[in-house]
Amino acid sequence: MSDNASSPHAPRWFAQPGAVRTWRCAPAPRQVRDFHAALTGYSPTPLTELPSLAAELRIGRVFVKDESCRLGLPAFKALGASWAVHRTLAERAANGERRGRATLVTATDGNHGRAVARMAHLLGQKAHVFVPRGVHRQAVAAIAAERAEVTEVPGNYDDAVRLAAEAAAGPDAVLVQDTAWPGYERIPRWIVEGYSTLCAEIDEQLAAAGVTEGPDLVSVPVGVGSLAQAVVTHYRSRPSGHAPALLSVEPDAAACVLRSLVLGRPVTVETGETTMAGLNCGTPSSIAWPYLRGGLDAAVAVGDADSARAAGDLAALGVASGPCGAASLAGLRAALSGPDAGERRTALGLGPSSVAVLLSTEGTAANPRTAADD
Repeated sequence: MSDNASSPHAPRWFAQPGAVRTWRCAPAPRQVRDFHAALTGYSPTPLTELPSLAAELRIGRVFVKDESCRLGLPAFKALGASWAVHRTLAERAANGERRGRATLVTATDGNHGRAVARMAHLLGQKAHVFVPRGVHRQAVAAIAAERAEVTEVPGNYDDAVRLAAEAAAGPDAVLVQDTAWPGYERIPRWIVEGYSTLCAEIDEQLAAAGVTEGPDLVSVPVGVGSLAQAVVTHYRSRPSGHAPALLSVEPDAAACVLRSLVLGRPVTVETGETTMAGLNCGTPSSIAWPYLRGGLDAAVAVGDADSARAAGDLAALGVASGPCGAASLAGLRAALSGPDAGERRTALGLGPSSVAVLLSTEGTAANPRTAADD
């Protein structure tokens, strides 16, 4: 699936050559939004305008999509998990596999595993969640509180994924993983489809704010690339009209998508420690990669200090954002500052009237971290 490419270190910024905004793909299924709208507790998450950030970044308007409370959980992951679990259980029932409870198995840096565990409990199923090193103890406890069996793995995220896949080979078990590899792609694709609801909400909320043509840029945090795949699908499936720049943001310690874009092929990087636990992934999802290569304008990597500063600034402006969610602001700041800022603005097509949307993918409760942990 990939090569080892942990050295030399990937650069902090990469802009794709060519006209990526003309790349096109099929849209997400329309019934996903209807499914979510019918769930108990569903409501669109806020899209908050922050004029002070627009002034700082010298663009027209900045909006933050606040995923700090999505279907009762502190991150966007419930959208993908709910749709994928629904599709998985419906398929099992259609195949006559309804006897007994299924065990939904997954690996997670925190948020996805908790969402799968929540859906399993709500639907009368069992959950077994594998957690790699580096995930905050409170995040692990939150998964266990959803009545899931939790296995803590001494290795990294890729190690946890491998062990989860092995565990899912048992009877009455099914892997519900948000990364794909050759031979395991259908359920990850359902998870990506689930995230399309977030993008549909943004369209409606921007229109209500007078931005009828959509954003000029979307900044999206990236782990294995599933959310970014959904964002690319949403904005690159339109046959015509305005196409925004799409910017991916990763931790310096786990910039697998950036490195893959630099090399022009999906690679695995050796990951390090980062407070952005949900983005600490070493290998792009196999189904995400063609979309990231085809539809992303640029990729940037940021450090923990950049994310922490962004989270603090968002908190002061009334948006509760964890390290992963705040990465979207940290990444855009990195792109639009420094000696090459003018060149980067040009690459992203940004001017003084541009509209940017930052995806704050988690709240502070998703992966809590204190000074004592550092």
